[in-house]
Amino acid sequence: MSDAARREAIRGTWIAAATFVLWGVMPLYWHLLKAVPSLQIVLHRIAWSALFVGAFLLWRDGHGWLRAALAQPRLRAMLALSGLLIAFNWGLYIWAVNAGHVVESALGYFINPLLNVLIGVLFLRERLRPLQWLSVAIAAVGVLWLTFRFGRLPWIALALAASFALYGLIRKLLAVDSITGLGVESAYLLLPAVALLAWSEAPASGGFPAGYGAAASSLLVLSGIVTALPLVGFAYAVRRIPLASVGLMQYIAPTLQFLIGVLVLREDFDQARLFGFVLIWIALAVFAGEGLLRARRGRPATA
Repeated sequence: MSDAARREAIRGTWIAAATFVLWGVMPLYWHLLKAVPSLQIVLHRIAWSALFVGAFLLWRDGHGWLRAALAQPRLRAMLALSGLLIAFNWGLYIWAVNAGHVVESALGYFINPLLNVLIGVLFLRERLRPLQWLSVAIAAVGVLWLTFRFGRLPWIALALAASFALYGLIRKLLAVDSITGLGVESAYLLLPAVALLAWSEAPASGGFPAGYGAAASSLLVLSGIVTALPLVGFAYAVRRIPLASVGLMQYIAPTLQFLIGVLVLREDFDQARLFGFVLIWIALAVFAGEGLLRARRGRPATA
C-alpha cells in the first residue's frame, strides 16, 4: 500500500468512526426536541435534509443530477418505495426516542445485521454458512425471551430493523450511490412534507418558528445537516476502508444508543431484559467474528 493510500485509509477510518458516533448520539439530539410533536420533527427532518442534500448534489454533480436519476423508470419507482420506508423508519425512531424507548430502538439496530442476512436468503437466494445460521438462531432465542418475559413482542425494535433492512434491500438492488438515492427519496417526500407543515404549522397554530422558540426551531433546521452529514461521511469512508471494518464499526451506533438509554435517560433495564440483550450480543459476536475470520483468510498476502 502506498503512503497516499495509507493516509486515505486512515482518514476513512476516522471519518467512519465519527459517522457511527454521530448516529449513536442521535437520541440526545431528538430528545432536545421532546416538546415538539414527533410528526413535526420528521416533517422538518425530511424538508431540511432534502434542501441540504440537494444543495450538496448540486455542488457535486451539477444541475442534472435529479433529471438523470428520474430518467430511469425502475429506479424512479424503487426510490419512491425506499423513500416511504426510510420516512417510516425515521418517524418511528424519533417517536420511540421521545416516548422513552431508546433501549428498544437500540435493540432494533443490533438485530438489523442479522435480519439483513435473512433477507438475503429470502430475496437474493444467498446461502448462509453454519455459524451465520447459529447467530440467527441465538438472536431469535433472545427475541423470544424478551417477548415471553415481558408479554409482548419488542415491536419497536422489530419494526425499525425490518424497515431499515427492507430499505437496504431496495438500495442494494439499485445502481445508485447512497447520497444521490437519498436526494431522490427526499425530493419525493419534500412536497408532501412541506404541505403538511404548511397546514399544521400555520401562524395561528403556534408552530414553527415562533411557537417552538429559537432553540428548538434552530435544532429543527439543523436536523437536515444532522441527517445528511453522516451519510456523506459514510459514503466517503466506505470507498476507502475494507467492508469488514465497516461491518464491525457499525455496532458503535447502537451501543452508544443503548448506553444513552440506560445511563443518561435512565430507562428501565432489569436483569431479565439484560439476559435477552446478552443473547443478541452473543449472536452478533458470532456473526461478526465469523465474517472477520473469513475476510482475513481471503486477504491476499502482501510483501
